[in-house]
Amino acid sequence: MAELLCSFNKDSLTIKPLKKSSLVLRLMLSAIAMVCGIYICSICLKQMNLQNKSKFLLFEDFKRPCYDTIIDRSQIPYLHYPKPKTFNRSECAGNPVRLFAIVSMQRSGSGWFETFLNSHLNISSNGEIFGPKFRRNNVSSVIQTLDRVYNLDWFTSSSKNECSAAIGFKWMLNQGLMQYPKEIEQYFNDRGVNVIFLLRRNVLRRLVSMLANSFDKDAKLLNGADLLSKYKPELNITSLKSDLRGMESTAEKALNYFNSTRHIIIYYEDLMKDPSQKLIEVEDFLKLPRMNLTSQQVKIHKGSLSEHIKNWEEVNKTLTGTTYEKFLQADY
Repeated sequence: MAELLCSFNKDSLTIKPLKKSSLVLRLMLSAIAMVCGIYICSICLKQMNLQNKSKFLLFEDFKRPCYDTIIDRSQIPYLHYPKPKTFNRSECAGNPVRLFAIVSMQRSGSGWFETFLNSHLNISSNGEIFGPKFRRNNVSSVIQTLDRVYNLDWFTSSSKNECSAAIGFKWMLNQGLMQYPKEIEQYFNDRGVNVIFLLRRNVLRRLVSMLANSFDKDAKLLNGADLLSKYKPELNITSLKSDLRGMESTAEKALNYFNSTRHIIIYYEDLMKDPSQKLIEVEDFLKLPRMNLTSQQVKIHKGSLSEHIKNWEEVNKTLTGTTYEKFLQADY
């Protein structure tokens, strides 16, 4: 009996440690199960977040404009999808808009040229928006004005509807453009603005036109075109050559300042000779459909310069033998 008891006690002693190890094992299994549960829950949460994010990305992609596969991919930087604050483009919101600026000088045919562009169904050119000085007091005011125009929030009689495919304006070189060339060049390049240089080779005729136009403003003529064509300005012989050099130099500086932009150069004389061809070049430059463009404006000073300059003999003598002699007999 004593042996049995001892063995029983021994067995009892050996069983007790087994009960303790079983409890520890159960605790370990519970801990592992808990860790696994937390891990599985974290994976599920991550998957849910990824699904929500993918839905958001898909929604964002849906809102982005879809480019036509036939469009030259290099042109994408020049395609814009404005969101005007003043109206809703509605069904035209997906139609791309190209931005342009007509860079020119007074009495170089820019008004005539702009009427041609505005006869196009898809072009809106808003005139000389930087005529008023307060719009070009500093770079900030210039940028703000540009943003309004290119966001389709600028309204003039030339403004088209919400489906305009090209929006722009005229910018004369003496209206702040040459004052902030670096900032404006960067803006043009960053925004993908297409620059149309409209210049005049015959600076002598341009000078005559400027003087006549100044007379027209001062005299406040009621029948401007008729009486203006009969007016003969007297040119300052002393400063004539330097005046002509100054005009040429200003145009050259502008071409150098904005040479890095996407641009085209149109000369008034070429436009006069073959307007249809030059306008086609502009339409192609802006990647717009070709249309028959028209203008109701007429040329004021026609015929030989000798008929439009009061002191013609002095002018002729002064310029003969110089680089400007070729302008004395030119038609345009």
